Amino acid sequence: MSTTYNRIAGKNLHRLAALSDGVFAFAMTVLVLDLRPPAVEAIHSERDLWHALLAIAPRLVPYLMSFLTLGIFWVGQQTHHDRLAHSDRAYAWLQIMFLMVVSLVPFSTALLASFIDYRIALLVYWLNLFLLGATLLAGAYRARAFGLIKSDVPAEEERAILRRIYVGQALYAFGAALCIINNYWSIGFIVAVQLNYAIAPRIRPFSWL
Repeated sequence: MSTTYNRIAGKNLHRLAALSDGVFAFAMTVLVLDLRPPAVEAIHSERDLWHALLAIAPRLVPYLMSFLTLGIFWVGQQTHHDRLAHSDRAYAWLQIMFLMVVSLVPFSTALLASFIDYRIALLVYWLNLFLLGATLLAGAYRARAFGLIKSDVPAEEERAILRRIYVGQALYAFGAALCIINNYWSIGFIVAVQLNYAIAPRIRPFSWL
């Protein structure tokens, strides 16, 4: 009975894609909840409001980082899903693990925004990025190993997907390591990597990333 269930469970790619879209949409929306307007009782003039907005501005950087992160990983996951012929139970659970890590992004973002000068907060954020890549990579290898990919998908496309994950994780790790020098160097590098991933297809020299 158990073997039969395992063979038939988790095969619907459309339900899996719908769940993924919902979790990504929720996580991306929750990010903005950490950006709160200044307290009304603290504002008595245009200058007060301007200074209060300047104080909030640093929290916009982690918000931008995380929104780009979620956008990059959503595109990556959907690109891989489009090449699947079907799913199986193990692949579905790997994707659920991936979505669990996606749902942690608002927490790691809020932690970094609140303690942006602390290395531990930055390393927690990087660990979130690492787990996103690791679980996405595990799903990709499961799909390759168990024949879930469409037969007409060129091998080069699969290699390109895997290469993109590996390169991205290496760059994120290097960016996290920069916190030894300064957290802001680290954050700046990570943002630069994310912006490159968002626009690289339009720039030929960087299209392989």
